[in-house]
Amino acid sequence: MKGMTLENIAKACGGKLIGRIKNKDITTSIEANAIDIDSRKIGKNDVFVAIKGERADGHSFIKSVMEQGALCAIGEVEQEEYYGPYILVESTLKAMRDIAEYYVDVMETRVVGITGSVGKTSTKEMIASVLSVHFNVHKTAGNFNNEIGLPLTVFGIRDEHEIAILEMGISDFGEMHRLAQIDKPDIMVITNIGLCHLENLKSRDGILKAKTECLDHMDKDSVVVLNADDDKLVSFDGHPEIIRAYYSAEDSSRNIHAEDIDDKGLQGIDFTLVVDGESVSVHEPLPGMHNISNALAAAAVAHELGLTIEEIKQGIENASTIGGRSNFIKVKGITIIDDCYNANPVSMKASLDVLDKAEGRKIAVLGDMGELGDTEKELHYSVGEHCAGTSIDAVFTAGNLSKEIIKALKDHGSKAELKAFDTKEELIDYLNGYKKEGDTILVKASHSMNFNAIVKSLTD
Repeated sequence: MKGMTLENIAKACGGKLIGRIKNKDITTSIEANAIDIDSRKIGKNDVFVAIKGERADGHSFIKSVMEQGALCAIGEVEQEEYYGPYILVESTLKAMRDIAEYYVDVMETRVVGITGSVGKTSTKEMIASVLSVHFNVHKTAGNFNNEIGLPLTVFGIRDEHEIAILEMGISDFGEMHRLAQIDKPDIMVITNIGLCHLENLKSRDGILKAKTECLDHMDKDSVVVLNADDDKLVSFDGHPEIIRAYYSAEDSSRNIHAEDIDDKGLQGIDFTLVVDGESVSVHEPLPGMHNISNALAAAAVAHELGLTIEEIKQGIENASTIGGRSNFIKVKGITIIDDCYNANPVSMKASLDVLDKAEGRKIAVLGDMGELGDTEKELHYSVGEHCAGTSIDAVFTAGNLSKEIIKALKDHGSKAELKAFDTKEELIDYLNGYKKEGDTILVKASHSMNFNAIVKSLTD
């Protein structure tokens, strides 16, 4: 890791560098190979950050990581005996952020940040697919997008990386300030302002305020890419000094937009991509109209970075899904839409629209959506109202809140088969006897519901 000597690491986080190596003074000229919080991943010349977690205290692994060849450990606790170099700090969480901020400055890699209520990870994957046509790209793994995940992602940047695509997820005010202070995006994408994390942010206006905290850490020659189809984003007038780029699936006056959209159901979408008046026919391989917006966001970023429209087309058509997020799995004649990583009302409705395009019997397996605040029951009910307007054949739920989905469907006279189960284990038992060849089954809920167990059951 370029410039990541013990002396520089300690200076970056304001820590006290102590300890000895084989009875000699600390060697400060060696650069760390990697920085991680997982003791199992620590090897020779890596730096271990001891985090106090809910299940384990990383400080208890300091001796073992030093025996594994670690260059140094960073911790909050004064050690009774030192097994090698040690950087003592007040907070290892803050130390990680400070070190990551320093490392971003050292590497000078151009940063594309991504935030929004819905579609951050899928948009990140699409942007990575497009930019990889032209650049060597480093990106957030999975959803390592919070105050621990973002620094860990930053620590993966290497000399060969020309672009770092960093997802930034928050649930409260102030968090985006801390994230953006780390990566200081050159280009920032905001996908939408939806109904998420309402327990803390209270309203869409609160969500907008929290998400746009990132702009406080951007230079005036940086660019914010906004979804012009979102009413909050299209009317946002803060930080006028930052360059704006808009994309739209609906407004043909935007310089980056889609025309002639032809929804092919689960086979994807054909559309005409327009970039500054130049157009090209594109096949979006991922189903769902929301993926048009993801592709347009990627086109906007790529355009800012100088890619041609043909390169953008190639990147969109090369895109693929990742596990837990609209990932299509075919097993014994059944298609499973694995979308169980997370859920909110907007994404739940979008996934139901994708299922509605399937052939054969369409089954929605839905669970509770978390962090929706005081209106959680009403928002679950709204999903049921939306589902009532589809041709979905069966809706099965597990969880107390998702019973509101079934209630709405009954209230609106849905002819679908409806069942609300108290536990996902009961749902799994029923579903395994109910499924048959030709079915398409959507599995979606918030991550806390552990609906990946349902996907596992269907695929085993």
